[in-house]
Amino acid sequence: MPHFAPVRVGGGRYLLARLVRQRRRAVAAGLAVTAAALVAVGPGGADGARGHPVAEPVRERRAVEMVTAPVRIADGATVLLLRPGDRVDVIAAETTATGGDAQVVARGARVKKVPKPLEGAAESGALVVLSVPRSIAARLAGASATARLAVTLC
Repeated sequence: MPHFAPVRVGGGRYLLARLVRQRRRAVAAGLAVTAAALVAVGPGGADGARGHPVAEPVRERRAVEMVTAPVRIADGATVLLLRPGDRVDVIAAETTATGGDAQVVARGARVKKVPKPLEGAAESGALVVLSVPRSIAARLAGASATARLAVTLC
């Protein structure tokens, strides 16, 4: 038998790169199939999820609508201590024949603006503008009609 030169297979050094390329394609195809399956099985329609029913329906919470409420504080000198961004509690103090009764009307209200007091209005108190939820603004308006209001810094 005649002597043959060794047989060399071409492309041997590119074998590893080809395997990596094929693996990447296989992983990409697998991810695409998984994504399609999740979309098909996921929640559908406005009535909620199509899978297992939920024991208690989830209640949607409405966003609290903040409003600005001008409040007249009985002690005008107290308002001079406030700056925009401060948090205050608003207290309504009612004077009765049996003594004073005070209650907190708003907790943690944010001071939005402190207008400059008018000349000669010191005896009627000072104005401060607060940012509060709409329901608290109604309570503040009602309390200011029947009681003297005071603030405490939080």
